[in-house]
Amino acid sequence: MLQKLHRKELNELTSWWKDLDFANKFPYAKDRLVEAYFWMVGIYFEPQYSLSRSMITKVVKMNSIIDDTYDAYATFDELVLFTDAIQRWDEGAIDSLPIYLRPIYQGLLDVFNEMEEVLAKEGKADRIYYAKKEMKKLVAAYFKEAEWLNDNYIPKCEEYMKNGVVSCTGMMYGTISLVVMEEFITKETFEWLANEPLILRASSTICRLMDDIADHEVEQQRGHVASFVECYMKEYGVSKQEAYVEMWKKITNAWKDINKELLLPIAVPIFVLERTLNYTRLVDTFFKDDDGYTNPKSKVKDLIALLFVESIDI
Repeated sequence: MLQKLHRKELNELTSWWKDLDFANKFPYAKDRLVEAYFWMVGIYFEPQYSLSRSMITKVVKMNSIIDDTYDAYATFDELVLFTDAIQRWDEGAIDSLPIYLRPIYQGLLDVFNEMEEVLAKEGKADRIYYAKKEMKKLVAAYFKEAEWLNDNYIPKCEEYMKNGVVSCTGMMYGTISLVVMEEFITKETFEWLANEPLILRASSTICRLMDDIADHEVEQQRGHVASFVECYMKEYGVSKQEAYVEMWKKITNAWKDINKELLLPIAVPIFVLERTLNYTRLVDTFFKDDDGYTNPKSKVKDLIALLFVESIDI
């Protein structure tokens, strides 16, 4: 029954995505709707979170296009305009953008407007503030990386990670997964999240470093901003393999921080912490051996088939 529900949600999301026609309008961007939905099922698979899954999958898809636009397509001057428009979060800002970027901006506003309407019906409209705040933070982090690339600047590891724990999306999805959740969640909990608590920083550290290990060689070939690998090699004058060793140490320590926070859940309810735990589990699933989001032939393809395609024996 649950598999049928997931298939129904995926069918509806596919129709939404095809109607936007973004795969044709933005051929440089990754067309990974099913992978995005698979990740969100990992955050909460239960039937009562059907609407939450659908809403956050739409956010993921819009952000994925934005990420690829910053990484692989737009000029620096275009990114200045786009970043400013996101920070303004105003329909009127669309006129300041290059024509090809306008559908992305409008699509993002539409998804958040839909989210706000749903939340308003449930008496939770105040939550949208935290969702927009995290989206603005994320785009600012993307722009910082664009500045570094434009200036041929390789930051120190600490400077890189301060920005990287935001640009990896863990902060945003850790917050938005709760913004759209059906449960009662206090304003104090959202403020706690906004202050980047240890479990969220640890999860984002794992995401940033595992993503960098999986992707950095391919990304450097196409002129991407320096990853932690290049930052560490330059700062300490060491080999790539030594950088990997340091990164896995940091990943291990971050998992210890997550475990510690889950063992003594004092600040917020355990179901709040579990969203971050589940997000991090999916990071491990996607990036352990390869970039399962970028590479359509990775092992994630088989997991998707097991979950959504193949029948479940009872």
